[in-house]
Amino acid sequence: MNSLTLKQLRYFEALARTGQFGRAAEDCAITQPALSMQIKELEAQLGAPLVERGARQVRLTALGHQFAARAREILRSVDELGDLARADGDSLSGPLRIGVIPTVAPYLLPRLIQALHRQFPALDPQPRETVTQRLIEDLLESRLDIAIVALPVSEPALHEVALFDEEFVLVRPLADAEKPVPNAEGLQQMRLLLLEEGHCFRDQALSFCKLPQPARGLMEGSSLSTLVQMVGAGIGVTLIPEMAVEVETRLASVSTAKLPRPAPVRTIGMVWRKSNPLADRFAQIAQIVAEIGTA
Repeated sequence: MNSLTLKQLRYFEALARTGQFGRAAEDCAITQPALSMQIKELEAQLGAPLVERGARQVRLTALGHQFAARAREILRSVDELGDLARADGDSLSGPLRIGVIPTVAPYLLPRLIQALHRQFPALDPQPRETVTQRLIEDLLESRLDIAIVALPVSEPALHEVALFDEEFVLVRPLADAEKPVPNAEGLQQMRLLLLEEGHCFRDQALSFCKLPQPARGLMEGSSLSTLVQMVGAGIGVTLIPEMAVEVETRLASVSTAKLPRPAPVRTIGMVWRKSNPLADRFAQIAQIVAEIGTA
């Protein structure tokens, strides 16, 4: 058997992860026929099939599942070899893959990128915005270096650092500005607008309002912007994180109010793999994020 290549391993890992040749090729920035050819060559070298090819989706064979797990371990180790060399440098440089949850990204990310450019001119930040569960998966599979999320994540392989706390803020129609601020029980009686399932902020809001999960009868939106605009249209009320208030309420006919004590609070933190050699550098970045979040 000829030597397997890292390129083949990366292509197969993408296919195993996405389950589709088209999506895997897009992730790897190559054409679908080129990726398909590489997978066939890999199977020929192994002398056994790794995938079952269907019309729309591929399925891994028993060998494919085992091979995918080992390929991920190898690719993770190779990535960390590169990080080991970067950790030995005088300053952080090269690509930095940053994951950020959607309820943080629009409000913190622009200032963070600017701060990183000032402190680490040779650094190339590559942000990705998605929900917590996908960020954790991408961290564990070495597709991200760090992630900014709401803590805790409670993943044994990840190191987490708390950065700052922020309260939830009630957003309601402008006409309700002078009304008493409801407590958690009062919110249960109101039409509450929340983010779609998968967002940790949704779960935190449900917990504060003592509503069951899954909760029925709630109106949902895909973003905080959508929720605030719906409130402005008189459809209901919502909760948003404190950092989002200035941006999201600027052009909406809404009022905001702090909730009664004890107000709901979330802890924003940064996480990375414990095995990553750049841990000391990531601690520096965590300090920058903390300073921005508390400014």
